[in-house]
Amino acid sequence: MHGLRPRVHPSDTLHRTVPTAVIAFDFDPLLRLAEGLVVRWQTLALAAAIAATLILAALIARRGTLRLDDMLFIAVGTVPGAVIAGRLGYLLLHFEYYAANPSAILDPGLGAMELAFGVVGGLLTGSYVASLLGAPVGRWWHSAVLPVLILLGLGKLTMILGGAGQGMPSAAPWATAFLGPGPWGSLAPALPSDPSQAYESIATLVVLVAVMLALAFGAFGRRDGRVLFAALAAWAFARAAVSTTWRDAAVVGPLNMGTLMAIGVGVGCLLFLGTLTARARRTPAGAPSVPSASAGGDRGLSWPDPSTRPPF
Repeated sequence: MHGLRPRVHPSDTLHRTVPTAVIAFDFDPLLRLAEGLVVRWQTLALAAAIAATLILAALIARRGTLRLDDMLFIAVGTVPGAVIAGRLGYLLLHFEYYAANPSAILDPGLGAMELAFGVVGGLLTGSYVASLLGAPVGRWWHSAVLPVLILLGLGKLTMILGGAGQGMPSAAPWATAFLGPGPWGSLAPALPSDPSQAYESIATLVVLVAVMLALAFGAFGRRDGRVLFAALAAWAFARAAVSTTWRDAAVVGPLNMGTLMAIGVGVGCLLFLGTLTARARRTPAGAPSVPSASAGGDRGLSWPDPSTRPPF
């Protein structure tokens, strides 16, 4: 259960001796508004997190003299990339099943999406929309780093409301279990397990604090987007570490497919960060600090003041 939506993955380890859970959740994960109208608390919390993140992004964009109408187009533009790439990542996680059942690939009611690939896909299509608008892509990347990390951290935390994201069975003092009829998003929810969703949320918070400190001390002075890729690389490697507590089967040594995918995303972000850094070093002092929009910067700097740019 480590993608954009909760997913269930069985594991032979569930047959181990059941330890005693120290943290047990016993509540109704469904909000029953009326007869036949039921909403998961996790869904509502995730919607609230997205709304709060968009508001924060708007405030940061306004402070950075970026256009709010661009932000709306860019935010919408991230959706298709996140959905398509996230689904592809989920297919890789369960390749054997979908290879045997190809008709299930396009079934939205079966399976979910993988988070790391979803983030990359959303970034790609959102950046493409920004370049079509003639918006300063590098500056948008710079402004997006804090909202993106906050959304990733809160999104994982909301999984607790649905009983999703449980890891391997555990006897640790902080092991969690979900009691009652549910429905919960994990297999064998009453089995005390590592709260992998909380681990990843905490790891994301650590990355967020590190980025905030770096910015406060003047790092990434050029608003060319390098901070976003540094942050995403750190987040991806943290996710890879947390993924070792998941219930997914190992595919390469002790590493599961989710671990390999997160490592791949982290390495890709570092490579692109190196490319942006090399370009920044070649930029003369006083010149624009970012390249063209298609490469992550201000396309020609046609409108130095974003507020004077003609509407799209």
